[in-house]
Amino acid sequence: MSSPDAGPPRPPRDERPAHDERPAGDVGRRIKVWFRFVPREDWLPYDTEGLWATRLSADTARVDNVPFLQDGVAEGETVRFTTDADGVHWATGRVADSGNCTVRVLPVPDGPLGRDARAVHERLAPFGLGGEVFSADFPLVALTVPGGADLRGIKALLVRGRDEGWWHFEVSCATEAWRAA
Repeated sequence: MSSPDAGPPRPPRDERPAHDERPAGDVGRRIKVWFRFVPREDWLPYDTEGLWATRLSADTARVDNVPFLQDGVAEGETVRFTTDADGVHWATGRVADSGNCTVRVLPVPDGPLGRDARAVHERLAPFGLGGEVFSADFPLVALTVPGGADLRGIKALLVRGRDEGWWHFEVSCATEAWRAA
C-alpha cells in the first residue's frame, strides 16, 4: 500500500465519439461491467473485477460502486464497454471523470483497530465517506472520496492512521485536486 499522493495516473480517455445507438429499454438499467488487469504480486489473486453500473447508452455506463481491485477508476465515472458473445460487458476505456477518488484501507490485524472494518469507517465518518468492505475474513475497506470533500483532512488522517499502526492504505484513483491537497 502506498503514500497519500499515490495512485496510478487515470487511464487515458477513450476519445471515440459517443454512439447515438441506444438499446430500447436498457438505458437506466443496472448492469455489471467487468475490468481486466494484471494481478499484483503478494496481493489478491484476481485478474478481473465486476462493478455495478447504470447503463447510459449502447456502450457506456456510469460506475455505481467503489472498486476493490481495479486501479484508475472511481465510483461515478462513465466507462465505455463492449459486450461479448456471452453477454458479458467488458470495460474498454473511461469516457468521463466523476471527480471522485478511490482509497483502500486495510486495518493492521495487531494494531489498535484490529481487523475491524467498522472501526475504519468510524475514524473516517466525520468526512462523510462511503465505501464497502471486501469480506469479514479480509477487512479491506474501499472508499469513495468525493471531489468536494476535505481532501487535506482525509489525507492527514490516512497518514496519521498509517503512522500510528491503525492501517495500511493506498490511493488507487487520484484526481489533480487530491494530489494538490
